[in-house]
Amino acid sequence: MTQPVIDGHFHIWRQADLAWLNGPMQPRIFGPYAPICRDYSVEEYLADAAAAKVKASVYVQANWPAARFEDEAAWVQSVADASGAPQAMVAYADFLVDDIRPQIDRLIRYPLLRGVRMQLHWHSKPAYRFAASPDVVRDPRLSRNIARLADYGLLFELQLFSGQMADGADLLKAVPDVPFVLIHAGMLEAENEVTVARWRKGMALLAARPNCHVKLSGLGTFVHRVDDALIARIVRETVAMFGADRCLFGSNFPIEKLWTDYATLFAAHVRASAHFDDTQRSAIFHGTAARLYRL
Repeated sequence: MTQPVIDGHFHIWRQADLAWLNGPMQPRIFGPYAPICRDYSVEEYLADAAAAKVKASVYVQANWPAARFEDEAAWVQSVADASGAPQAMVAYADFLVDDIRPQIDRLIRYPLLRGVRMQLHWHSKPAYRFAASPDVVRDPRLSRNIARLADYGLLFELQLFSGQMADGADLLKAVPDVPFVLIHAGMLEAENEVTVARWRKGMALLAARPNCHVKLSGLGTFVHRVDDALIARIVRETVAMFGADRCLFGSNFPIEKLWTDYATLFAAHVRASAHFDDTQRSAIFHGTAARLYRL
């Protein structure tokens, strides 16, 4: 890379603060997660990411109990103040309330804050499902509250399956002044012809909205491995639809430690981007994230 690498998506956590890591093991998209049911410190993350010479990172909320959304932001800020990393943060807020502003007013006090995420993905398979209903993206409270982020200069991180992308495109059209970042390149959950065609159609709808950006992260989520051919396909097709200046790299660590190490994961993304020119590679691994997260 000709510029410092930015990791646009990772988590650090304390096991005690994560409701989904505590209690009975529940099925998850990424499979059995016992090996990561432990603290994952910023020091361990920095050691992992050193293989790719990562110079800046964006922390994305890690599903603390919803009522403790500000506690998570405060803790991440304290970690950054003490260690120098991460350099930006995406926090959680509940966008299905009547007015999001009281929550954002609490979060905006933390200098790292660049955006907010509420996971909206719904799937017919319960293990893949997060949102309560498939039509949550059409909820008028959601669009009304996301629109309010423009007043704070914040972005919204969007997590959808392909069956929700038409609704997602309508949402982006309704809120043109807020940047969106689509997580995990639209979560292609299978490689059969029907699923891939549905993903391509949905991604094309989102690509038509200029305020939609894509995070090239979590590309092994459904296969539980680093698959060079799959990563190359998703990167190639996504960049072709959105352009490199709307795409960015993200690691999704430590979840991907379940099946790989950072060096292997990063090398696969570098190989997938090898046919792009220097300007495109610079955007994917640095420029897009630097602009969106003000790094």
